[in-house]
Amino acid sequence: MNNIALACVAVLGLLLFGLGLSVSMMRFRERTMSGCADDPDDLLHKLVRAHGNTAEYAPFLAVLFLFLGARSPSTLTVSLIVVATVCRCLHVVGLVAFPTMAKPNPLRFVGGLGTYGAGIALCLTLMR
Repeated sequence: MNNIALACVAVLGLLLFGLGLSVSMMRFRERTMSGCADDPDDLLHKLVRAHGNTAEYAPFLAVLFLFLGARSPSTLTVSLIVVATVCRCLHVVGLVAFPTMAKPNPLRFVGGLGTYGAGIALCLTLMR
């Protein structure tokens, strides 16, 4: 098993569970047990979206990373795994760290585009 692929799976897991914990802590602090304001400037709203988006992509990426990482991956494949992981992290920072989600920002753009590109390339790698 490739250690870089395993490390990237761990990063995705920490991202997913860390965001889940952050949402729970923010809900407790704001005494909001479900839902959130539909305000793109609200931190709870941004955390919920970041967690939801991560939950949509991280599991499948982790499966790809583990499968490909177990098969003596090429340098290109390992590079794509790293790019996908970095892009997921950039996307989260782009959602949470900027003042509002109402306006595009470069981290969200690069994170999203990089996730699509690296994810598609990794899927195509499965077909070789």
